[in-house]
Amino acid sequence: MDVNLDGLFRLNSSYDYGDDYVYTDDDLESRRAQAVWIPLVYSVVLVVGLLGNGLLLAFLARKKRAWRTSDTFVLHLSVADVLLLVTLPLWAAQASQSCGWCVGLALCKISGVLFKLNFFCGVFLLAAICLDRYLFWVHAKPLFSHKKPRMTHLSCACAWIISLLLTLPDWLFLVLEPHPWKEEWTQCVPSLYPANTRLASRLPQHLFGAAAAVVVGCSCLLPWLLRPPKSLRNQRAAIITLILAGAFSFCWVPYNVALAVDTFGGAKKTSPATKTSLMATAALGCVHACLRPLLYFGVSATFRTWTLAALSCAKVEPKGSAWGLGVGEDAVPERTPEEEEELKQVANGEQQEQSKVSSCDS
Repeated sequence: MDVNLDGLFRLNSSYDYGDDYVYTDDDLESRRAQAVWIPLVYSVVLVVGLLGNGLLLAFLARKKRAWRTSDTFVLHLSVADVLLLVTLPLWAAQASQSCGWCVGLALCKISGVLFKLNFFCGVFLLAAICLDRYLFWVHAKPLFSHKKPRMTHLSCACAWIISLLLTLPDWLFLVLEPHPWKEEWTQCVPSLYPANTRLASRLPQHLFGAAAAVVVGCSCLLPWLLRPPKSLRNQRAAIITLILAGAFSFCWVPYNVALAVDTFGGAKKTSPATKTSLMATAALGCVHACLRPLLYFGVSATFRTWTLAALSCAKVEPKGSAWGLGVGEDAVPERTPEEEEELKQVANGEQQEQSKVSSCDS
């Protein structure tokens, strides 16, 4: 069975194979291998992701009374992952069915949009979390507050709106067309538009991907260099934030690098090796949709205890913040030893003045 799953992950005109393109035995073997490993990988990601995110959403639903700002961001990240997960059976079916994409143009466009939407939402929400922690640890002025949730909801809404706007190229260019050398096989691919439009359609992803990597990386690493957290609580929050950002980067950076190589490589046609790398790295990006609940299970004792209790049909009421991110929590900022000594001197001076006043009154 010969398949081509490259259409979901690329917005360019590389499908214009031309009459001079010759398919080799290696191309056929590669497509047969893709028809096996793509459905297998997506099936595992779908099952693990739906189970993990389902438990995550159930946990959040049970702790309404003890809701925290971190829970709001976790909720939005989980919803973005679920939206991506529900599209995976469609792409797995395209790889395994003889008709290719058999579910219509509307689902083709929606599936392509949700793939990009998951990336952009993850970028913006993680950047907001990291920026809040950086401002708190370094400048003692957090971006979000538990007492003022409006800023949190506004930031999450902006992340969704901007992400939807950045997926417009998928709405406009994704089409259904027959395979160039197998007409009975329909594929969901970008329409053939001028080559100079390729850079314009991909530029938002390249720019925001690079900018988010800088924001997330600097926000996570600079506090350790400028003002390392000294309390165990803040150290734990910094480590958990770094783990979440690192997992996101591990899953999505390879795809963005492969996409940039294809965009700026100068070749008019995408080589088979580049196509394979795009498909493999895009699958790795989809893996992230099931990875975050596993990370929460590993780093959060509260979520782990509740999950094990729920699986054993026991009732445990979740309390407080389960994620350890510390976003929006009203904590006392850490002070350096010099600041602590200065505060002690000020306090001692005030006590001496009060003692003098008391002795004069007596």
